[in-house]
Amino acid sequence: QVQLVESGGGLVQAGGSLRLSCAASGRTTNALGWFRQGPGKERDLVAAIRWSGGSTVYADSVKGRFTISRDNTKNTVYLQMNSLKPEDTAVYYCAARRVIGPMRTASDYDYWGQGTQVTVSS
Repeated sequence: QVQLVESGGGLVQAGGSLRLSCAASGRTTNALGWFRQGPGKERDLVAAIRWSGGSTVYADSVKGRFTISRDNTKNTVYLQMNSLKPEDTAVYYCAARRVIGPMRTASDYDYWGQGTQVTVSS
């Protein structure tokens, strides 16, 4: 089994920054992604990264503002969020994919964390 624990969410003013962390434990996985879900909205990919090689994908809405990275020694993935906008307000979820394959949609992932709230005020 895989356990994923998110941390780092909070309240920040527009233009500010936050760094989210996702600590993974249990079975090894191929990739980890960040998704977000705002009130009344669907859960969408923010960014994802493969543990081996570090290839990444980003949602167009966060390119240039958010950076995903990993520390393999700590089994932790980070999402550095800069230039935050009120539209970024959502619950952010960490998700892990077991094996090599696509990592752009929620259905591509096998394990999920419980989420951390990010609120950006104007």
